[in-house]
Amino acid sequence: VPCPQRGRAGGMDLAYVCEWEKKPKSNHCPSIPLVCAWSCRNLIAFTTDLRNEEEKDLTHMVHIIDTEHPWDVYSVNSGHTEVITCLEWDQSGSRLLSADADGHIKCWSMTDHLANSWENTVGSVVEGDPVVALSWLHNGVKLALHVEKSGASNFGEKFSRVKFSPSLTLFGGKPMEGWIAVTISGLVTVSLLKPNGQVLTATESLCRLRCRVALADVAFTGGGNIVVATSDGSSTSPVQFYKVCVSVVNEKCKIDTEILPSLFMRCTTDPARKDKYPAITHLKFLARDMSEQVLLCASNQNNSIVECWSLRKEGLPVNNIFQQISPVVGDKQPMILKWRILSATNDLDRVSAVALPKLPISLTNTDLKVANDTKFFPGLGLALAFHDGSVHIVHRLSLQMMAVFYGSSSQRPVDEPSLKRPRTAGPLVHFKAMQLSWTSLALAGVDSHGKLSMLRISPSMGHVLDMNMSLRHLLFLLEYCMVTGYDWWDILLHVQPSMVQNLVEKLHEEYMRQNAALQQVLSTRIVAMKASLCKLSSSTIARVCDYHAKLFLIAISCTLKSLLRPHFLNTPDKSPGDRLTEICSKITDVDIDKVMINLKTEEFVLEMTTLQSLQQLIQWVGDFVLYLLASLPNQGSPVRPGHSFLRDGASLGMFRELMVVIRIWGLLKPSCLPVYTATSDTQDSMSLLFRLLTKLWLCCREENHITEPDDALIDECCLLPSQLLIPNIDWLPINDGIISKLQNKQLVRLQFGKAPGLVGHTVSSQFDAFVRAPGQPKIDHLRRLHLGAYPTEECKSCTRCGCVTMLKSPNKVTAVKQWEQRWIKNCLCGGLWRKMPLSYS
Repeated sequence: VPCPQRGRAGGMDLAYVCEWEKKPKSNHCPSIPLVCAWSCRNLIAFTTDLRNEEEKDLTHMVHIIDTEHPWDVYSVNSGHTEVITCLEWDQSGSRLLSADADGHIKCWSMTDHLANSWENTVGSVVEGDPVVALSWLHNGVKLALHVEKSGASNFGEKFSRVKFSPSLTLFGGKPMEGWIAVTISGLVTVSLLKPNGQVLTATESLCRLRCRVALADVAFTGGGNIVVATSDGSSTSPVQFYKVCVSVVNEKCKIDTEILPSLFMRCTTDPARKDKYPAITHLKFLARDMSEQVLLCASNQNNSIVECWSLRKEGLPVNNIFQQISPVVGDKQPMILKWRILSATNDLDRVSAVALPKLPISLTNTDLKVANDTKFFPGLGLALAFHDGSVHIVHRLSLQMMAVFYGSSSQRPVDEPSLKRPRTAGPLVHFKAMQLSWTSLALAGVDSHGKLSMLRISPSMGHVLDMNMSLRHLLFLLEYCMVTGYDWWDILLHVQPSMVQNLVEKLHEEYMRQNAALQQVLSTRIVAMKASLCKLSSSTIARVCDYHAKLFLIAISCTLKSLLRPHFLNTPDKSPGDRLTEICSKITDVDIDKVMINLKTEEFVLEMTTLQSLQQLIQWVGDFVLYLLASLPNQGSPVRPGHSFLRDGASLGMFRELMVVIRIWGLLKPSCLPVYTATSDTQDSMSLLFRLLTKLWLCCREENHITEPDDALIDECCLLPSQLLIPNIDWLPINDGIISKLQNKQLVRLQFGKAPGLVGHTVSSQFDAFVRAPGQPKIDHLRRLHLGAYPTEECKSCTRCGCVTMLKSPNKVTAVKQWEQRWIKNCLCGGLWRKMPLSYS
């Protein structure tokens, strides 16, 4: 199929579609508008227009899916009585606002931090007045991605913090949370959430002459003000802009508004098109924090035209008469704000939905030039969906076409451009709502048949690049997610198995170039990133287990070390945990008792119940050390999990410190020690393992000077299986998500509410030897407790690594609470929790 002149057809393709089960008597209601919203944690909330004559009405439900398990939809009965008109996620991706055509606004948050359990806690209402625009107030955090600096070593240069004031601050400069909405009758309403849970709401008219607002949008200025754009829906009326200032006076919320310059769309003043487009159908600021650029779309029954405008400061020419009277005016020309058109499209097919980029890319001339030279386009394109089912991505400044996707019903262009496309009978399937992901590498659309489609968007918009450049693009966005803490699922859509090894190495190199403080902040996030990358290639799959075990080790080490208390409260030197690390790395003795003598034992005294409650975690440390040492002789097979630990000095050092702590605790309470099954009764297993572990650690404690373990050590490790029973390590299951099934670029068809029987790549089959089979007893991966073959306790599992743990804590000891606090909100890998059905066995 020949490509059209400008847009590239290779830039977008369908990754998967997910549809509702076909039921008799249910049909789609074309007049209902749909909305969807995509959070930075890669949760998508959307509505559907499915009406059923007998069963409950689906139209007032809010459906929430995680992009990795789209079939596992959570539908919450929103309690809205009218059509839902707006959905908005907050900056952290953990709360959702919904608003309806009756003026009700509700704020949803997760129950117990579970992504498939939501509750409505607070809200506000403007009775009977449909909400047309809704936004969270700005929290003052704004980054800029500098494409020009993508080769710089410092993350702070690539992703710089932009000075931006929050819409409203509490005492001490902390941003105040809340939302702002615009209603159809021209009211603006603001609700503020006080830290004590109280909601302050105020409602004010946008201007003295209230008029109908058919479309509106909200944006924020760097100075902390809010700008609202409104249109009454007719292209012959002006698009009005207002500045809104919110303040708190005497515990009450106060709103002040003032009028800003307005504009008329150019297509209405152009004689050729004067009455061609009677209605304005879309009005959007290009970004929530860019109040000086706006996108407008005017339409008739069959066609649309899109215009991009920008607000500029211009000099006002002054008449000569005034220049003589007042010399001050002559020196300095008075300035005025004026809307100027940046670009406009030709006549297009009728636009059905618009999606704007959320990636805060810097738009300076050098950045734009570098982006164009290296073909790095994320954040520069916005998506337009048309009534014929196609989607175009156009440049956000020039509106030039960058990529095209032809839906099932839209016909591809034919050779002769003169050929008029015949209108097919009946309405075509088209997207009624669309959203771009936070890195702009994926696009989700909900169509007029209620189907959810996930499209991949190539970072280069289909331009063929050499491998090195493609890797650099993905690496740049992975680093952005690492710095912001956003979920990076949409980047994984573009990773081919052959890229994995390179990406992991380069990511590590970039991480090592940062300063020590930043490295510490990002230390667990980079491990989780490497794990998710390694899942995508069969040659690196065993390392996924190692990375998850490493996350677990880091968490255990931090928790156990934080339990140590200094003997005298006013000790000026390091904390006991730091001193332990220092002494263990200084004293390289292979005898555990000689290392122990150098520590102040009184710092290690804990209550007996506390020590006993930690036994399962201590047992894991003991088992893992034994497993690693026993697998040293056959280290030739990198397929076995645990392989990468044998060369990882830092992790072995952590294990060594923990062995010393456990040894001291064992003197206080012998029953908290790890249990080993030994062949002789007299053998001291702990000191044997410590001796071998120390020798192995000495081989690789310096990263640039790693030596091979000597034969004596390998011989001793060969004897381990005859001295001790080698335990089975419970590795994490290889995840059941969709990402690894999307790599061969075949479209995957799914159904809401039905887990697919998809066969993944061949990887998982060779791996099943290490993971528990379905019939075997289950284990709580984080508490290391056995749950039995048919667990009776409610469990939650991680949406990213598949790790399973009980919802309620079986133990109330403080030390256990401290351990559980580490993963109460997110899994150790950063993934969100979802509640599992009781019958998950």
